[in-house]
Amino acid sequence: MVVLDKFLLHSALLIIIFAYILDLLLGDPKWLPHPVRWIGRYITFLEDKIKRFADTPLSEKIGGIFLFIIVVGSVFGLIWFLLLLTTHHSPLTTLILAVFLAYTTLSIKSLHQEAYSVIHALNPSLSPLYQRGEGGIDAARKRLSNIVGRDTQNLSEEEIYRAVVETVAENTSDGIIAPLFYLAVGGPALALAYKAVNTLDSMVGYKNERYENFGWFSARMDDATNFIPARLTSILIVAASFILRFNWKDSLKIIWRNARNHPSPNAGYPEAAVAGALGVQLGGTNYYFGAPHNRPFIGDKNNEFTIKSVKDTVKIMHLAAFLGIILFSGLLLVSNLYIW
Repeated sequence: MVVLDKFLLHSALLIIIFAYILDLLLGDPKWLPHPVRWIGRYITFLEDKIKRFADTPLSEKIGGIFLFIIVVGSVFGLIWFLLLLTTHHSPLTTLILAVFLAYTTLSIKSLHQEAYSVIHALNPSLSPLYQRGEGGIDAARKRLSNIVGRDTQNLSEEEIYRAVVETVAENTSDGIIAPLFYLAVGGPALALAYKAVNTLDSMVGYKNERYENFGWFSARMDDATNFIPARLTSILIVAASFILRFNWKDSLKIIWRNARNHPSPNAGYPEAAVAGALGVQLGGTNYYFGAPHNRPFIGDKNNEFTIKSVKDTVKIMHLAAFLGIILFSGLLLVSNLYIW
């Protein structure tokens, strides 16, 4: 146990850097086994079993707590045990496995690709994948539905761009900075445990009749685990905006003024940072399962949403990720020096 902990601590810098490079190179190819997809299937399996015994609001809440403990605990325990087993084989095997597992927690390239798939569908002339007459707003709405939870079938062109900007901004925290944070703190086991929390929230953390009681604990724990990463992400976005010569001063101003306007206690921070940097206004009316949900606005409407808004958001996301790598690498170097 001590051997594994020491190995992961002193190899953490290499693990994070190689995982980052691997994610930029590979993204999330469908052919590659992905632990997060397995976690999703595991959650579905357990949900069905637990819900058989949950027939009252209280029992649903208790069942949801058990679901969270079982999923997150078993994911952390399994990954930690696998890494421990490989230390008895060779340190190189452990390093390779740790890098692969760490890489699966990151979503830099896939987030870039998903955002661009929407704008290419909306502007098919920009992509060689579309022939004459293909693409268009219906194709963009369909592509967008893969990365957002809101209804997309009636969105206008500007609403599509807004949705992509909001999603890239929010997932800069959930899909990049938060996993990096937990990788730095506790290695691949803790980072994948975080992804399990995140996946639970996305699957059962809804405030509807089915999950209001069963998913409340997962939703609250997702809020808790993202508290620090979301705020750290907003600062990294401000720094990226400064380097890229976007409006970093308004980015700071909108964080201070509007970050708490979002229904989520965390998502408003990266969204406010991006809104201020680009001079756009996020929030407003979204539809979920046919019902309108009105959100307070985040940012000032100095600019309209265009294809440039999406491209600029993706640029900010990439640089924020790189700055995150520098930040956590520096902290790991300092911690290793201190331990030595």
